[in-house]
Amino acid sequence: MGVLGTALWIYCLLDVIMADESRIRNLGKSTWIWVVLVTSVVGAVAWLVAGKPESTSRGLPYKGNTGADRRTGFTEYERPGRFVATDPDADAAFLKQVRERAEAQRQEAKLQRLAREQREERERQEIREAHERRRLGPKEANPYTQPGDASQPSAPNDPTA
Repeated sequence: MGVLGTALWIYCLLDVIMADESRIRNLGKSTWIWVVLVTSVVGAVAWLVAGKPESTSRGLPYKGNTGADRRTGFTEYERPGRFVATDPDADAAFLKQVRERAEAQRQEAKLQRLAREQREERERQEIREAHERRRLGPKEANPYTQPGDASQPSAPNDPTA
């Protein structure tokens, strides 16, 4: 059968499996799978000639937007079932409600941003203080311990040691 025949057979088998069943010509999808599997290269060629869905001719890559949906033929604003505002007062009230909600969300975001910035500043300050305490080291008295704390080593000429 050869490498090219095997490649053609695998390509056609995958093409049959992935093809949309409603677009396949002449036989059903399961029948085409059986034909390509059993008859190998002959079935693959038969699929290409008689079963493969015809590709749509596209021509140039872009011919402009006609505005109509290809499936339904309606433009966006002519589409059946599309909501159309009929009461200007209700539409104005809705827009007012949307603006108020947007403003409330902006205020909430501003408060959250300020709280986050304050928290980050506190964390930076704590890190600076920790670095400063580490930099000072054991030579200086630790302001966080009580005098006579057992965890602190005693001085070398301490008479109690």
